[in-house]
Amino acid sequence: MLDDTLKSQLGAYLERVTQPIEIVASLGDDDNSAQMRDLLHTLQSLRSDKITVSLDGTDARKPSFSLRRGGADTALRFAGLPLGHEFTSLVLALLWTGGHPPKVEQEVIDQIKTLAPADGGDFNFEVYMSLTCHNCPDVVQALSLMAILNPKVKTTVIEGGAFQDEVNAREIMAVPSVYLNGALFGNGRMLVEEIVAKLDTGAADKDAAKLTAKAPYDVLIVGGGPAGAAAAVYAARKGIRVGVAAERFGGQTNDTMAIENYISVLETDGPKFAAALEAQTRSVGVDIMNLQRAEKIVPAAAADGLTEVVLANGGTLKAKTVILSTGARWRNVNVPGEAAYKNKGVAYCPHCDGPLFKGKDVAVIGGGNSGIEAAIDLAGVVKHVTVIEFADQLKADAVLVKKLHSLPNVTVHTNAQTTEITGLNAEGVDTGKVTGLKYQDRATGVEHRLALEGVFVQIGLVPNTEFLKGVVDLSKFGEIVVDARGHTNVPGVFAAGDCTTVPYKQIVIAAGEGAKAALSAFDHLIRH
Repeated sequence: MLDDTLKSQLGAYLERVTQPIEIVASLGDDDNSAQMRDLLHTLQSLRSDKITVSLDGTDARKPSFSLRRGGADTALRFAGLPLGHEFTSLVLALLWTGGHPPKVEQEVIDQIKTLAPADGGDFNFEVYMSLTCHNCPDVVQALSLMAILNPKVKTTVIEGGAFQDEVNAREIMAVPSVYLNGALFGNGRMLVEEIVAKLDTGAADKDAAKLTAKAPYDVLIVGGGPAGAAAAVYAARKGIRVGVAAERFGGQTNDTMAIENYISVLETDGPKFAAALEAQTRSVGVDIMNLQRAEKIVPAAAADGLTEVVLANGGTLKAKTVILSTGARWRNVNVPGEAAYKNKGVAYCPHCDGPLFKGKDVAVIGGGNSGIEAAIDLAGVVKHVTVIEFADQLKADAVLVKKLHSLPNVTVHTNAQTTEITGLNAEGVDTGKVTGLKYQDRATGVEHRLALEGVFVQIGLVPNTEFLKGVVDLSKFGEIVVDARGHTNVPGVFAAGDCTTVPYKQIVIAAGEGAKAALSAFDHLIRH
């Protein structure tokens, strides 16, 4: 199953295992069980002195295997083969179970170890993932680590493709999907700190107090995408105090499958790129405050010359200069049914959620590059793809349009306005999930209905600037108005990246604009 190169690399990692690991597999007679048996025997052969494998498990999910440190009371199970994007999750689970320390702040580790349900029971997590989902590993690894560190946390990682009956029964149409004690806990990418905060009800107040107590920064950056990371690195190299408050470090790059046009990096994927951004930012001593959303900015008063940034948890940060790099998010189509059926057939990430629609009919709203790339990607998985484009022609690059038209299971409707996403069945009863889409032919005014099980929205981005209205000047599109040096209309407040009026929303441009804003902020500091 694993080639010689991968076996060699895995063997080197497993040399770090210091504690015995017990693996108990529950297998059937299917091909996936045979592959799991081969995988587990390979793991044992690479470190037979520390890893023992038993094939006499009795778990109802087959194939699956439990993983625990010898003699420890832990409960971590992988149901289905943890390959693809999840192979790294398996390797990390082995290392952590085998005593290798995780690269997580000690404060977070201590918080995990003290978690316990109020009723005295356990936290029983089930996380459904797909092997092509680039957001899933963060959640899988977080819940795996929690199960390894705390015996009150039980985690089962389920590969949706291998357990399609469960996926259908729970009507899971987006991954990662996390269930806690049988009830939906959350969808989408979550960091370990975010999961712990949801379980530890007093965490928000403690976090707010800790943030408010921090000393003022010379430069405070709001947002941790390419623009924010570049700004942080350039500012920190000036030897000044720099902080970054970000909802999730890496920003939109976390949702990008392939990056092939960042100069000097031949090819990478979004999560790796985001991790590299964070690693370099930390290496220069920047204070990174993750999972922090800004809700208000108070420009500097003459009294202290400090700008205040008020966070969603009630904490307040102060700085001599502020760089806004809040990025953008997927634009909603804003029609009836979109919000109601989000994660119930309405999706925004074809790479993550596409495999869940295998053999089904879906639509893609949007005929730009992102929409056509999504349609091409989905066509290899689903039964049929219908592209809905508002304009009278597709706006994507010619090479993508040519590829799209070569596919036999794709239909394109241009000059078409989406009017509703429906969830009604033939009897007019709401099914709670997508059953169709309505669009109007803009030339004739005739309305059409498509029977579908999934709708992927790919119509561009909207800047994350709502909290800045009335404070800094915004364009009619909500972008922060900046000059050639990244200045806003507020002294000491700068902006960079996709949230600004700078054209061409590209990673390389955002990074350059972030560096520029940092240099402008430093110039402001030395002059004022």
